[in-house]
Amino acid sequence: MGLLIVVAFLFMQIYAITGAKIPAVIVFGDSSVDAGNNNQIQTVLKSNFKPYGRDFFGGKATGRFSNGRVPPDFISESYGLRPYVPAYLDPAYNISDFATGVCFASAGTGYDNATSSVLSVIPLWKEVEYYKEYQKKLRGYLGDEKANNVLSEAVYLISMGTNDFLENYYTLPSRKSQYNINQYQDFLGGIAEGFIKELYSLGARKISLGGLPPMGCLPLERTTRFMNGKGDTCNDEYNKVALAFNGKLYGMVKRLNGELSGSRIVFTNPYAVFQQIVRKPSIFGFETAAVACCSTGLFEMGYMCDQFNPFTCSDANRYVFWDSFHPSEKTNRIISDHLFKTTLSKFLS
Repeated sequence: MGLLIVVAFLFMQIYAITGAKIPAVIVFGDSSVDAGNNNQIQTVLKSNFKPYGRDFFGGKATGRFSNGRVPPDFISESYGLRPYVPAYLDPAYNISDFATGVCFASAGTGYDNATSSVLSVIPLWKEVEYYKEYQKKLRGYLGDEKANNVLSEAVYLISMGTNDFLENYYTLPSRKSQYNINQYQDFLGGIAEGFIKELYSLGARKISLGGLPPMGCLPLERTTRFMNGKGDTCNDEYNKVALAFNGKLYGMVKRLNGELSGSRIVFTNPYAVFQQIVRKPSIFGFETAAVACCSTGLFEMGYMCDQFNPFTCSDANRYVFWDSFHPSEKTNRIISDHLFKTTLSKFLS
């Protein structure tokens, strides 16, 4: 009997350590966290075909923009939940699956509605509408009390913003004619703040706002600089914008924690660890950060990165980037583990 008590105690300790007190992970954002919602909409921005997903469970191309898992999958696993977070629009899943985690993210979207219009993807306001629909389904499935507990104790992950700058502001004339870069950051920050407040009003209490990576170091941006005769280096201007925007988001999170009673909002910043990986890839076991695994690794992503392309690498673990815009699964794991240890684990205490 004494042995059984010890075993039971150890089990309880393991249960606590794995973070099973977090009942669900709920995800909003862009392709950095999309689990396959774009599969179900009319857009050219998709990745539900090989070689995408070749290192995912069963080698399945789910619509994640990677060779394997994306950060929410690893974060969910770190909380003691499933090792993946399913896409809300995926018909293979239903509310019983979504009760412990759900992804509303859409590749190509941003805070700015104009960004989602570029490639006809799901705008942020629509992600929120899907979330409201999910709340109703969850209450129908679990009952009001249990559902409300899941919604208030769940961790909400928000990851977007890169497309607002690279796909929208620096590519199309409209926003540039309306705002200088500092004003546009403030415009996006205002949308992000409104979004967090709306989630809070809907019952969310544990919210992680993700920062921007060193977006000037994406292979696509390095290739663009090289083609423009500026050398094979990162775009420092874009990186400075990412840092400045991250600073504004951090300040906003600090302020909102004081304003929104009972909330725990954290700023989850991938910039520093991502920059370390890009600058010294060999320390992390990579061979290169300048080019991606898929195709030539210079500019391809999506349909340009299909299974018939003869140039795709055989081992994505040697590359920081999977395609010209997205990290490999190995990079996603390193960054997720770092962010969990430094920031996201705080939701367990």
